[in-house]
Amino acid sequence: MSEAGDGTEDPSGVVGWLRWFWTTEETPAVYVRDVVTSVGAVLLVGLLLFAASGIWPPMVAVESSSMEPNMERGDLVFVMSEDRFVPDAAPSHAGESTGVVPADRAAELDYAEFNRPGDVIVYNRDGSSRYTPVIHRAMLWVEDGENWYGRANPDAVGNADSCRALRYCPAPHAGFITKGDNDATNDHYDQVTGLSAPVKPAWVIGTAEFRVPYLGQIRLLLQQSPAGSTARLRPPGPAVQQSASPAVAGTAPGSAPPRDTAPRATTIGAGSPGGVA
Repeated sequence: MSEAGDGTEDPSGVVGWLRWFWTTEETPAVYVRDVVTSVGAVLLVGLLLFAASGIWPPMVAVESSSMEPNMERGDLVFVMSEDRFVPDAAPSHAGESTGVVPADRAAELDYAEFNRPGDVIVYNRDGSSRYTPVIHRAMLWVEDGENWYGRANPDAVGNADSCRALRYCPAPHAGFITKGDNDATNDHYDQVTGLSAPVKPAWVIGTAEFRVPYLGQIRLLLQQSPAGSTARLRPPGPAVQQSASPAVAGTAPGSAPPRDTAPRATTIGAGSPGGVA
């Protein structure tokens, strides 16, 4: 009698059919087996990445230039939950560590991510899921009501000459002041351009850990961004956003109106809704 797997015997029982499926050389079965094996391998890698990162999807594709030169358009970036491995230097809020080290603290400790001090975070603009998440660097941690103008980089606040000339100063709540690394397109803080209020810990999705060049290009080819849109991040799964050009202060979707009529800092660019900043 021929053995199961040579294609001449009719298998019987579940074990027999499985043995035949994994050993037969018949073309249709080989094709299906290769597909099942490939899909299984992808799912296994995805599950391992999810187990390590604590978020889904654990990878996002960079669609903009707002983080150049440290993240390029088309990079695939691994993102991990900020509470996975909590750095000692991360500020605390409400009795718990935020899990994010801002650039001003990182510079004192020789702590760097993506070639510059401070963690790079993925966050929801103003805490809203209506917009694609932003991937930018945490620059400062500010407390509720803090006048943070004196701690800011003068080059990142436009022509503001005092706290009252900034939209979110004093800080309306505790959070991170953020900024893209590309000084040509993102020379001002996100909180100066009106892209987002100071980023609350609850708005942070995770921290960027490493990038794989070019692998995100496939996603970008499948879903091209419209001309003039903000720079965006697209994950292999659900879309995630990153804006390359900051929104003009006072015009960003969902941004709060000015509290007074004092002159506001001059900003550049205009972002469209839904992009990642």
